Amino acid sequence: GSIGTQTLEIAEAYQEKLHIRALAANKNVELLEKQVRHFKPEYAAMYDETAASDLKQMLSDTSVKVLSGMEGIITVSCLDSADTVVTALVGMIGIRPTIAAIESGKDIALANKETLVTAGHLIMPLAKKYGVDILPVDSEHSAIFQCLNGEQHRDVDKILLTASGGPFRGKKREELSGMTVKDALKHPNWSMGAKVTIDSSTLVNKGLEVMEASWLFDVSAGDIQVVVQPQSIVHSMVQFKDGAVIAQLGVPDMRLPIRYALFYPDRLPLEPERVDFWDLQSLTFEKPDTDTFRGLPLAYRAAREGGTMPTVFNAANEEAVRRFIRGEIGYLDICALIEKAMDAHVTVQDPDLAGILEAEEWTIRYLKEINK
Repeated sequence: GSIGTQTLEIAEAYQEKLHIRALAANKNVELLEKQVRHFKPEYAAMYDETAASDLKQMLSDTSVKVLSGMEGIITVSCLDSADTVVTALVGMIGIRPTIAAIESGKDIALANKETLVTAGHLIMPLAKKYGVDILPVDSEHSAIFQCLNGEQHRDVDKILLTASGGPFRGKKREELSGMTVKDALKHPNWSMGAKVTIDSSTLVNKGLEVMEASWLFDVSAGDIQVVVQPQSIVHSMVQFKDGAVIAQLGVPDMRLPIRYALFYPDRLPLEPERVDFWDLQSLTFEKPDTDTFRGLPLAYRAAREGGTMPTVFNAANEEAVRRFIRGEIGYLDICALIEKAMDAHVTVQDPDLAGILEAEEWTIRYLKEINK
């Protein structure tokens, strides 16, 4: 994925400081083989069993140990030779490896927002128990983390979480009904994977980020305000009780927050593009259109209800996006399916991991039933 490949770009730039001990992927065998041969990790894991078998054969001339499935992903998350795990899996698949890594004493560079959205009440106390750092990689959460550096938590008034507005910013509901996957993937500022890009277009991604920020920074979702910043130069802000606002600005380049998480508290130099304020001239801010983009208000609702509801919100979105990509439903059906699942769900408060996974399974079963 994009976070993983950019992490490796940073590892290449700082070879004397970063050593790759393991790599994990889903099923892109050709790319992972190239990466393994270049970075020479001890282990490589592929979630897809067939892909893992192919990779093992392709790397038979090396000493790299090839693992497969969820157990393989978990194993590489716990290696004694590693001190930091970059969790950049997409979806709830990231929960178990992240928990295992924390219990093994690894610091977490977190780029898997669904882990905190669905299991934040488990993850954050666990990190505290094992004395590990959870360092945000998402650009917005990295920005908030940087704005809070040296500040007192009690002085925070609210978090101002910025959003680009996605590819459909400014459009109304009636204009969105015929939008295709190709349309939804035309993000104006960021280069991301298909699922995250589609989530950005519905503002579901911003809703997930609200819930993630709530856990990361110990604030209620009601104290997180989403602000549309179309240029994606202001990555997020924090407003304090005295009225001061601290913002983190930079070009839209994910290598900055990845690098900051990996080397925190140091800022290591790289040669990205810089913000040229003379050329930029102005920054604009807008209120999100929550009537058109229902993903965001549904996320706030899930955050308020808590318990298993954020899991249902996330799982319904994952299933709906899969169907949209396959051409089985229309664009507006994504949020419609999320809302139907949330309306039908009976929330269980304070679920354990089994309860979270059960809520995910219930959501998928429910959506399949209403699709018949």
